[in-house]
Amino acid sequence: MTTPAPLSLPPFDWDIFCCVVDNFGDIGVTWRLASQLQREGRGKVRLWVDDLASFARICPGLDPAQDSQWVEGIHIQHWHTVLPADVIPARVVIEAFACELPAPFVQAMAEQNPPPCWINLEYLSAEAWVEDCHGLASPQRVGNTSLNKYFFFPGFTAKTGGLLCEQGLITARERWQQDEAGLNAYWAGLGLAPKADDELRISLFTYESAALRSLVATWCQSSTPVTLLLPLGRSLNDVLIGAGLEGATADAGDLLQAGSLCIKLLPMTDQAGYDRLLWSCDLNLVRGEDSFVRAQWAARPFLWHIYPQDDEAHIAKLDDFLEHYLAALPAEAARWLRDFSHALNHGQDVGELWVQWPQYATIWQQHARAWSHKLLADGDLVTRLVKFLESRI
Repeated sequence: MTTPAPLSLPPFDWDIFCCVVDNFGDIGVTWRLASQLQREGRGKVRLWVDDLASFARICPGLDPAQDSQWVEGIHIQHWHTVLPADVIPARVVIEAFACELPAPFVQAMAEQNPPPCWINLEYLSAEAWVEDCHGLASPQRVGNTSLNKYFFFPGFTAKTGGLLCEQGLITARERWQQDEAGLNAYWAGLGLAPKADDELRISLFTYESAALRSLVATWCQSSTPVTLLLPLGRSLNDVLIGAGLEGATADAGDLLQAGSLCIKLLPMTDQAGYDRLLWSCDLNLVRGEDSFVRAQWAARPFLWHIYPQDDEAHIAKLDDFLEHYLAALPAEAARWLRDFSHALNHGQDVGELWVQWPQYATIWQQHARAWSHKLLADGDLVTRLVKFLESRI
């Protein structure tokens, strides 16, 4: 299945505001949104970001020292407390993840006739209440003017905003995964031999968790060789402890061996590079929102390490997603995957659960591919967003 064709609409101009909260999650989503709007000819895009140093780690063409610059056809503006004096809001203003627009900018919006369409792009959620709130307007009083701010919720059903998925992504993934010579060249570029028939290759980009220690320790003792592709980040220490390599030198490019486990340490990459990593692995462990969504487009088995919250509200959110994701799986496989997801997110020992991987790997792989197709049945997020704006601009 391919991504739906773009709607035949006049181009919009966009302002997108992003406050970087978790290093890469929020900016990862907003950069993909800005890039898709630009590449699909939806109009000129200006992206406001408060932390250019973090942004530059996933966007190598960005210079954090410049307040204003063009990157890949998108105007990047460093979001300072004081805005440029001559700023004119675009026709559509997106406040990503309730980052709260600067008051002078909102005032400038109110002075335009007609005012911009104001969108609050919310975090992705599978919670049932999202369907009732998606698209609702929240009147905002600005002086003598009233502006509507519309809530736009990404989600997993037809009554939500869908998921970000640029045109051509699924075709590119299929071509990549079916190109054996290309995959071998990709592995060689990472300093690895071609993947052996009995070998598992797994990517891991999660938060800290004691569960990782037990999982890595199990991989070390596995009868199946496991190669772990590990971007340097928050989970590194738990991986090293689980492998019995605590205190070892661990730099990007290093190849560490512990029993049956080979650990390849990777530098941070741009978003296209991360997609290729997800497409190439047998299993992906991901976190946050951006890597979570991209793992679903990879059409490979994945485990979601959701951002932990003190009151364990994240577990309820995890269950809401699993209700959708596991619905088409046989009961026994669904029960195992639910137990595995809970153990990972509760920081519990997952060794015994991993032993059952061979029993469920094939059906999980088939399910992952079917799931990625199902998600596009009602259109991607940009298609739904543009359709939503048709009657409001």
